[in-house]
Amino acid sequence: MSRIKNLVTAEWLIENINLKNLKIGDATYFLSTHNRDAEAEYLNEHIQNAVRFDIDAIKDPNSDLPHMLPSPDQFENHMQHLGFQNDDLIVFYDNSPFLSAARAWWLLRMFGHEKVFVLDGGLNRYKTLGGQTEKGEGKTSLKSNFKASNPIDTDVIKFDELYEKVFSAEDVQILDARSYARFIGKEAEPRAGLRSGHIPKSCNVPLTSFLNTTTGEIVSDSEIRNILANADIKLDKPIITTCGSGVTATGIALALSLIGVTGTIVYDGSWSEWGSSSAPIETN
Repeated sequence: MSRIKNLVTAEWLIENINLKNLKIGDATYFLSTHNRDAEAEYLNEHIQNAVRFDIDAIKDPNSDLPHMLPSPDQFENHMQHLGFQNDDLIVFYDNSPFLSAARAWWLLRMFGHEKVFVLDGGLNRYKTLGGQTEKGEGKTSLKSNFKASNPIDTDVIKFDELYEKVFSAEDVQILDARSYARFIGKEAEPRAGLRSGHIPKSCNVPLTSFLNTTTGEIVSDSEIRNILANADIKLDKPIITTCGSGVTATGIALALSLIGVTGTIVYDGSWSEWGSSSAPIETN
């Protein structure tokens, strides 16, 4: 894995936007506290030829949690209706403050699609360089025959398995992508009914630390390594990522993949599940 296998630049997308097998997905997502409507913003303006990839819809519909992994059949159905084919080159972008396109990238990889990329810098970077946008429903395609397969260099962990790891003698590396204030319980969670704090044994590495504050692009490989080194993360040992609801956790998985770290495990129940359970928490 490397940067070139996971990201495309705005320059590349502008130059190659009419490639025959290219599919573009708008994976913008907001928390309720942002008071923004991702669907309305897509209809008002999106990258030329992009379809709406709604991570609030592409999830397990039988779970009360925000973003639990759908079944292979459920995922196939979504991809088929979007017109995504197994041999497509798929690029996801967002206009979110926390790289929600990474969630779409991770979902495709969880179901075996290798040629999937995130647009570095998202919609804003693309527009800054003169990329064309459009309004309305976006490009439509015929229903495809997309088939899900085995995960590529990633996995997911469930509550019971994570609980066992946390409360055993096992050394475990859990990276929490939320803000420091939420991690230590000083800031209320955006979702009602959740306790404030973090999973024991976890380490706070906010996703925002991996993003350039000016361009929204992901920082350099050396900066990623420095951030992780400062958090005392061992890159040759298993890493689990978590966050609020399984979105920014995938952003850290993406950052790790850029520096060649494969096999990252995402806890997509994240704090929405742990914080609403009776499992012990920490606030220090």
